[in-house]
Amino acid sequence: MNVPAEHLIYLSTGLFGIGVLGFCLRRNAIVVLMCVELMLNAAILTLLAASRLHSSPGAPDLAGPVFGIFVIVVAAAEAAVGLALVIALYRQKQTVAADALNEMGG
Repeated sequence: MNVPAEHLIYLSTGLFGIGVLGFCLRRNAIVVLMCVELMLNAAILTLLAASRLHSSPGAPDLAGPVFGIFVIVVAAAEAAVGLALVIALYRQKQTVAADALNEMGG
């Protein structure tokens, strides 16, 4: 059973919108990082849907999956750095609230 590419694009639009809302409305740094990951996953889904939409049946277009793998690698690096920053924030301020980042302390 093949899901039409248009439905995948609608799904990725919804996921990206949920990620943007969560990023803008939430104050917890961990939830903010999860929303960024959700937006990156929506971008991957869009790349894969566009690749399926523009490929011919005889020769599939591999540009979407290749870019998707690059986005996954960047997301893994972002998650590692982001979690390290959250741990450093918690050790210094004893909270993971994003509002605690209002000043840079030395």
